[in-house]
Amino acid sequence: MNVRTLCLSILFEEDATGYEIRRSSVEGECSYFVEASFGSIYPALAKLEDEGLVTSRVEQQDGKPAKKVYSITEAGRRAFVSSLFEPLGDELFRSPFLLFARYAHLLPAELVEARINDQIEKRREAVSKLEKLQDERGDHASDAWVIRYGLACMVAAKEHMENHKDELVGLARREAAAKDAAE
Repeated sequence: MNVRTLCLSILFEEDATGYEIRRSSVEGECSYFVEASFGSIYPALAKLEDEGLVTSRVEQQDGKPAKKVYSITEAGRRAFVSSLFEPLGDELFRSPFLLFARYAHLLPAELVEARINDQIEKRREAVSKLEKLQDERGDHASDAWVIRYGLACMVAAKEHMENHKDELVGLARREAAAKDAAE
């Protein structure tokens, strides 16, 4: 999947601005699919519009600049469904925390414990967010399946961190040893 397909998928559901597409792809329900920056969304939308797959309209706002709202065309709907037949490509998982954890043995135990606690809390928040989304969108069978998959991943990650937290903290250096190494 690519940014083009992501834009079409969001517009398949409802009209949106480039900003709304970005927000949905970063913090919204599409944040688990494809990473998209403003620098990739706006060129994709321009190309989709040139190809007749989306249209745009300018809406005036009181006290704010006008906004450009995109809508998918029938050709865009067909192109989106057609894109779902293409090979998916590899899934990517990146975690700055896992890089941190890989080098836990170089760090003070207090820092490692604080960071893993933070990550556990983030997973709890993600689970809560997905449960709320499940309540809101759970009546669509395919949405419900995807949300349950996301919940399973977040719950498994959270439980792994909770169950193996002491092991990771145990790999870390005690504060005195870490200070000696830094000097």
